[in-house]
Amino acid sequence: MMPPTLRRNLTRAELHALVTDLAARPEEWRHRVAHDPTARTYEQLNRDEHVAVWLICWMDDHDTGFHDHDVSCGALAVADGEVVEERLAVGGPPLRRRVRAGGVIDFAASDIHRIAHAGDHPAVTIHAYSPPLWRMGAYETLPSGELQRHSISYAEELRPLGGGSSLPGLALASDG
Repeated sequence: MMPPTLRRNLTRAELHALVTDLAARPEEWRHRVAHDPTARTYEQLNRDEHVAVWLICWMDDHDTGFHDHDVSCGALAVADGEVVEERLAVGGPPLRRRVRAGGVIDFAASDIHRIAHAGDHPAVTIHAYSPPLWRMGAYETLPSGELQRHSISYAEELRPLGGGSSLPGLALASDG
């Protein structure tokens, strides 16, 4: 399924190419797609010392909350359906973009963003991280207005902290 390792960590451009290629080959992963309306489902497709690749299935109300990827850069390809990405922006609302099947997002380890399901049909995304994820940062806004980062394991499911949106007033608008 995966090309031979390059024996080094991959760049954002290489991760972009990797997820684009894998998303275009559904025979490699389609049999692993499983949608659950109560939570995202995800399965690790590959992990070595330099890259980890995941398949993630999305339905209504599935949302990662704002997070970073600690020391790992990454990319995600939308193989089916639609998702929306928001990136934090100082002094204004989050930068928002809708990504449909065939679209790809790549990001630096330091980027703070959230991904949520969009549209009327379930979605499937292919993600790659290099180096492989071990920790991530999940964000919440305290009652004082301070932004707080929580370090979590890659094995924990990302979700908005404290119930709804990770940041008050930043709930995703329905555009399905």
